[in-house]
Amino acid sequence: MRIDLHCHTFHSPDSLMTLDALLQAMDRRGLDMVAVTDHNTIAGARALHARAPARVLIGEEIKTTQGELIAFFLEEEVPPGLSPEETIARVHAQGALVGASHPFDRLRGDAMGMEHLEPIHRELDFLEVLNARMTFPRDNRLAREMAARWGLPGSAGSDAHAPSEVGGAYVDMMDFEGPQDFLDNLAIGQVGGRQSSPTVHLHSIYARWHKRWKARRQ
Repeated sequence: MRIDLHCHTFHSPDSLMTLDALLQAMDRRGLDMVAVTDHNTIAGARALHARAPARVLIGEEIKTTQGELIAFFLEEEVPPGLSPEETIARVHAQGALVGASHPFDRLRGDAMGMEHLEPIHRELDFLEVLNARMTFPRDNRLAREMAARWGLPGSAGSDAHAPSEVGGAYVDMMDFEGPQDFLDNLAIGQVGGRQSSPTVHLHSIYARWHKRWKARRQ
């Protein structure tokens, strides 16, 4: 099966993608499943999972005090603003999986980087080794190198904020039953895809502007 393990919907402040648009994009790109990983909420993931439970992992991209982590198989939302250690503990307490998204992206302030990942890497379940929104290929290569050094499975995702981005990066892997089976199969899966054009960030800029404009008019 082919899975895009990092997608956003309009429940993120920097995306306007509707649930219908995401499902349609999945069909166009031949994706069997996506992880919906909105910023600091699982509302969109829950809503889409209710409509297509076999095609959606409930996830969340969580802002910690030291950068962003990404979680799959959540049942409860994990609040932002906690330390990485507390965030990881809350994810694991509900039997879910946690890793670092775009871990070495030099242009994103929310990337943890080596300084903050080194102390916690033994507590992580995986590392995102291909994020299609990375500007510099070297940053993805470094993530792959560190995942191998630390013995962590590598995930991949488009980090889509608009339908045209969906499926830009993915993992081909065997079907799974539950978090541990997913993790075992992720470890032997094949990462694929490509980096998106830097212009995709305009989707996020426009989404933030549009939502602020609407809020001021209300």
